[in-house]
Amino acid sequence: MAEVFDLFGNPVEAGTGKPGRPRKDATQEDRNKVKLLLAVGWSNERIASVLHMSLPTFRRNFFQELKFRTVARDMLDARRLELAMNASLGGNVGAMRQVDRLLDRFDQMEAERAYAASAKDKAEPKEKLGKKVLDDKLALDADAALMEELELETRQNVRH
Repeated sequence: MAEVFDLFGNPVEAGTGKPGRPRKDATQEDRNKVKLLLAVGWSNERIASVLHMSLPTFRRNFFQELKFRTVARDMLDARRLELAMNASLGGNVGAMRQVDRLLDRFDQMEAERAYAASAKDKAEPKEKLGKKVLDDKLALDADAALMEELELETRQNVRH
């Protein structure tokens, strides 16, 4: 019997004759799709809806893939670099250009991380002020600004 597919290429499951929906099992194709969608930043709800399953079913079937959400993008970039490098070693000039682009992007990302880390180290920790102390400070700053404005007006009036 030939397998039936819907408009998007997903297999249509035939009824089993038993009450309730048949249990959804994860295929390797679904696992790869989840890894890719995690790498591009999709939410769990969005991925579950693409796979036609509830959020709890999604979490139950793909808990191993969800553990790697934070590094999924890095894993995808590493795989892209690996494939491009293998093709460039075979003499593919387009792949050589792609390796150069990827390396430039990775260097830029590393420089941004280093800059952010150095800026964080240089930043002085600010003391936490309470609401009353903050209000007093703002009032003093406003008074000082008003006094400077009045002095400036007085100097201008004296000159004219």
